[in-house]
Formats: sequence, structure tokens, C-alpha cells
Amino acid sequence: MKTKLLTKYDKKTADRVRELLIQLSRSGKDRGEIPKEWFDDLINSDSHDMLLALDNNNQIIGIATLSIIMGPIVRKVAYLEDFVTDQTLRGQGVGSALWDAMLDWAKDKHCTELCFTSGHGREAAQAFYQHKGAKIYDTNYFRLPL
Repeated sequence: MKTKLLTKYDKKTADRVRELLIQLSRSGKDRGEIPKEWFDDLINSDSHDMLLALDNNNQIIGIATLSIIMGPIVRKVAYLEDFVTDQTLRGQGVGSALWDAMLDWAKDKHCTELCFTSGHGREAAQAFYQHKGAKIYDTNYFRLPL
């Protein structure tokens, strides 16, 4: 198993990312094809990246999408948007390999911490994060559709 940055768009990769995001979704709902433009924006950005976990046959078995957030109080932090490993491979080290790659990515970008959310009902994921040393930060998460 290895990890690498997503550096180019292809339909097969886009379809596999979509499959993994369906597994991440609480509802298991397919929101449809991810537009090529989204991948292009991600690939061409200096502040956003997708890490891919690949098996020995170069098949995608996990993803992590990261962004850099900056502000005068938070300074420069890495924010984990999406993090999922193929459900058939959980417990086999894929998540740990991606986690280590995320930390390396954040350090390379000179971020001071990694931030993320994990909703109710994600006890296995939360146990994984705590095992990796992450601490729960008491806050309320808000969303305003635009």
C-alpha cells in the first residue's frame, strides 16, 4: 500500500472517489457524478489537495481531502474535509497510512494543527482519531446554505 497526491483527472479515478464518498455518506446516497471542474480546481489549487491510498495494484482504496485555513487567530491550519477508506478494507492499516500522509502534508504546508469534524454516530472513526492523539474540541458547527 502507498499514498500519493491526486495530480490529474481521469474518469476512472473520479468514479472511484464517488464510490468512496457514497460509503462515507450517512445516507449512502449517491449525489451524482462529481464534475471534472471540481477535480481541476482541487488539482490546480495551492491550498487544497486529495491524498489517495493505493493498493499493490494501484487501485484506490482510500481518500483524504485537505484544505488550508488561515486567519489571524487560527494562523495556518490544515482542515480535513473528507476521509474514507473502503469499507471492505477497514482495520487493515489503510486509514493509518492516510493519516500519516495527512500529517506529513500538513507539516509540509507549515500548518500548526489538523482540524476536522466527526458527527454523531461515527464512534469507530472517533475512536480512531482519539487513538491517533486527536482531542475533541467543544464547539457548535453551523452551516448556512448560500
